[in-house]
Amino acid sequence: MAYGIPSDLVDDHLAMGESQVIMCVKRFAVGIVQVFVQEYLRSPNAEDAARLLEMNKARGFPGMLGSIDCMHWSWKNCPKASHGQFHGQKKGSTIILEAVADQETWIWHAFFGMPGSLNDINVINRSPLMNKIANGDLPPVQFVANGRTYNYGYYAAARKDVERAFGILQAQFAIVRGPARFWDQKMLWY
Repeated sequence: MAYGIPSDLVDDHLAMGESQVIMCVKRFAVGIVQVFVQEYLRSPNAEDAARLLEMNKARGFPGMLGSIDCMHWSWKNCPKASHGQFHGQKKGSTIILEAVADQETWIWHAFFGMPGSLNDINVINRSPLMNKIANGDLPPVQFVANGRTYNYGYYAAARKDVERAFGILQAQFAIVRGPARFWDQKMLWY
């Protein structure tokens, strides 16, 4: 996984068949999520929100909870029936990852699986994060901007933060840098 090589490249060296290697990669990915979900795949709590608000206020963005952006991930093994729907902006099929990150590149939200034919606005409109905002399920926030008091935080497209987070993920894990090789969207999420 670290080198992002095809699963059948080392099957002779490991004395394992391609299907066995793929099964191991899937189990590893699911295991990583199960172990780290509580700490790393969660929304910010009140303490986190206070720290994010302070950090962003110092940057000139009072009330901002994080930066939001989308990334198109090339999907090599997109099922034929889905090619039209997942045809990205560029050549080939893509699947979209929406993320919210802070200045320290901590990813606070990830929404994965939208078709590559959608633009960022359409993805954000379908995002569970926007549902949380609409339902008022965000940490309590109050800030003043231009003499007016606001009682809710916001997410801005300060893309530099999110793009840095994506860049770090891609530099550390070549499997994310290359095209997705699995067929199942749920497995791709892991």
